[in-house]
Amino acid sequence: MGSIMPYIGSFFSEFNLQETASSFIIMFMVIDMVGLTPMIIDMRSKGNVIKPLKATIWALALFLVFLFLGTSILALFNVDVSSFAIAGSIVLFLMAVEMVLDVEIFRNNGPSGSSTMIPLVFPLIAGAGSFTTLLSLQSMYGLVNILIGLLLNIIVIYVVLSNMYLLERILGKGGVYVSRKFFGVMLLAVSIKMFLDNLVYFISTVQ
Repeated sequence: MGSIMPYIGSFFSEFNLQETASSFIIMFMVIDMVGLTPMIIDMRSKGNVIKPLKATIWALALFLVFLFLGTSILALFNVDVSSFAIAGSIVLFLMAVEMVLDVEIFRNNGPSGSSTMIPLVFPLIAGAGSFTTLLSLQSMYGLVNILIGLLLNIIVIYVVLSNMYLLERILGKGGVYVSRKFFGVMLLAVSIKMFLDNLVYFISTVQ
């Protein structure tokens, strides 16, 4: 037990409130549970059964697998995190364009089956954009801050899924629409910053 404590202390020594808040906000914007509200309500209106706890657990499992194994997967293809982050920032940029301009760039054509897993968990909640964001954040923030930000988002996912109709009544159609636009603009700014930061780092490493 005593030999484990130094590792735990070292892990949490990287805790930074600002980085944790930034990780949470970036993931919150990318997952966009507020923006997904109309889609989820539409799924329920068509008779699809959504299980909040099951969806939350599956989403957390997918996020953690990609967070801890994503870099190893990249190594198989000889791709570094910085290069992947540049590619990821482009994906985030396109997602932001979708949110701001109301255009469809990414199409979710998953096979029929359990609506809790497909398409709700994957690819709506845990999809290409959120996976890319998790790896991209590793080039910017400490792991403990990313993990805490992710866990906070998992709580948000469960709360939103469990109170879907209540959220719709509170926000209204207009509130959901305005929120989607606001987070779209913020995500646009984040994607540009992520692109520039990692591009500068990539150029400095090849010189």
